[in-house]
Amino acid sequence: MSDAATLKLGVPSKGRLMEKTFDWFGARGVILRRTGAEREYAGAVEGVDGLELVLLSAGEIPRELAAGRIHLGVTGTDLIREKLAAWEMQVAELAPMGFGHADLVMAVPQCWVDVETLDDLDAVAAQFRKTHGFRLRIATKYHRLVRNFLKDQGVADYQLVDSQGATEGTVKHETAEMVADITSTGDTLRANHLKVLSDGVVHKSQATLLKSRKADWDGGRREILRALEAALRTADE
Repeated sequence: MSDAATLKLGVPSKGRLMEKTFDWFGARGVILRRTGAEREYAGAVEGVDGLELVLLSAGEIPRELAAGRIHLGVTGTDLIREKLAAWEMQVAELAPMGFGHADLVMAVPQCWVDVETLDDLDAVAAQFRKTHGFRLRIATKYHRLVRNFLKDQGVADYQLVDSQGATEGTVKHETAEMVADITSTGDTLRANHLKVLSDGVVHKSQATLLKSRKADWDGGRREILRALEAALRTADE
């Protein structure tokens, strides 16, 4: 089959997300595997003709889908919503995959005994600004999701502090007053003496198979997609 009739599937290139993705497709009769050397990002597909495996970091997949450089991709819904403005116009969700579950949550110090809800937070944030002369700082790497969530909830007196790692430690190190971060068990938050607000779940994420709305679907690619969807659907029945 020619390159013009190849459907590119972007998959996380390492770790449990890659393994779980391979298992998910394999259980449905589509075999994905790495080829070449350990550090070589090359792969192969068996079970659907014309499907090409592209190994990328999970964080790159939203961008590649939005640019139309890959046709399908597997990544977390948190990354799609954070990295893509008006994401529904750029990608479509084809199938939740049932793994990679994590919640983006708002968490405050456990010693804030009077702060349990977003309404409590709004009141504390306003008082904090009056007392300290600057807005309450929230450490996060999910700026778009958190900003939109707090806007919808009517919380205004805050500022976002960028944190690309060890976000839970920013409160201890006094670079932020609270955090908005991804958690699956809550253990790291509790270990850092933080608690999740009762209504502070910003987004429930999981690994999802997505389709690009921007990619070129001509040249036989729609037929390849239908063959893939039929394989996945048959295996799920």
